[in-house]
Amino acid sequence: MKKIRVAILGSGNIGTDLLIKVQRSEFLECVLFIGRNLSSPGMAKAIAMGIKVSDESIQAIEKKPDDIDLVFDATSAKDAKKHWEILEKLGKIVVDMTPAKLGSLCIPAVNLEEAVKQRNVNMITCGGQASIPIAYVIGKTQSNVEYIEVVSSIASRSAGPATRLNLDEYVDTTEMGLSIFSKAKRTKAILNLNPADPCIDMQTTIFAQVSNPDMELLKKEIDIMIEAIREYVPGYSLLVSPIYENDRIVIMVKAQGLGDYLPKYAGNLDIINCAAIAVAEQYSKVLNNIN
Repeated sequence: MKKIRVAILGSGNIGTDLLIKVQRSEFLECVLFIGRNLSSPGMAKAIAMGIKVSDESIQAIEKKPDDIDLVFDATSAKDAKKHWEILEKLGKIVVDMTPAKLGSLCIPAVNLEEAVKQRNVNMITCGGQASIPIAYVIGKTQSNVEYIEVVSSIASRSAGPATRLNLDEYVDTTEMGLSIFSKAKRTKAILNLNPADPCIDMQTTIFAQVSNPDMELLKKEIDIMIEAIREYVPGYSLLVSPIYENDRIVIMVKAQGLGDYLPKYAGNLDIINCAAIAVAEQYSKVLNNIN
């Protein structure tokens, strides 16, 4: 089997954590780590790992496009749109870590094989990866879902500049993903950056307005989904099993990180990065004809 060669565009918290995870993969190899400042913490980490780095942004890929099979874009939604115009012309596969919603929206536990038929796959958001699989199960098991609301809380220290810059896009893309995967008539997404010290783990609460819910079926399918997600996000767990109160379903999940770059409280990095690794590895399996 030949590992596919990947470049990581963006040297912030997400990109650096992703780098460490890529280098553990038996299917992937990072051949270029790209940022804008060689003295940033992320670039220093990559250099210490012996990874080739560049501070030339997208131009680094344009100079030697044949050296790269797949690009993880871990920049911002605005920049990702500009990058895709270039990367599409170069024929590159892109796994978009930003809420730019340019490509196929992917939740690996739900639509992995279908998503990788496209050359641009969008990982939605960290809150989306945590909540949308649960919303999908609600939509799958219940009829006439009127409204779904999700509230994610993450440690403020785990939210880098790009995350803070993309808060509007975060809300829009998460809500769109919730609508598509759950078929709910209305959706709402909220992200709380919690400054508590010590830092909190990522927690997400899903509320769904449903009349006459089938709770037994829901609980059974939720357990199956939790185990499916844990196959690629080991720190994902169910905090509050589905309950029905005040005419709404309530479910709470938690994501704890592996502590690869930031401490374990930064489950928001793992929930999206582990999902992205699952997508890239599926591309590798397709390219290597592995079933």
